[in-house]
Amino acid sequence: MPPRAIVPPAFRPASEHLKLSPAIASGDHVFLSGTTGSDVNGDMPTDPETQIRAAFDKIATTLHAAGLSFQSVVEMTTYHVGLRDHFDLFNAIRLDYVADPYPAWTAVEVAGLRREGAIVEIRMIAAASPVSSDQSTP
Repeated sequence: MPPRAIVPPAFRPASEHLKLSPAIASGDHVFLSGTTGSDVNGDMPTDPETQIRAAFDKIATTLHAAGLSFQSVVEMTTYHVGLRDHFDLFNAIRLDYVADPYPAWTAVEVAGLRREGAIVEIRMIAAASPVSSDQSTP
């Protein structure tokens, strides 16, 4: 099956303007574009908690449009401006969205992001079917 764009209706204007897909389903995975915490009007909140939650909520919308949830996420890469300033807050909020089995995660500090005022951008890869928890060790 060829790759398929996943564009939630609320994201269509931005997707068309930026010429990108919020996610692409390809093979057994769904690849989500990096997402910042701007609000529905495209404004960037100044409050870190509001911004981080907005990013995760936008990801939830995209996952839902693909018929998935955070339980399907297998890999997450986060890009942070001022990582140490908001890491504990980010990590606490992250745990409101992901659960065991936790996705693989890489957090990277960057000098800046495309969106003015953005402190975090999150990208994810999800399995096209739910992930099970295997607590056994080799």
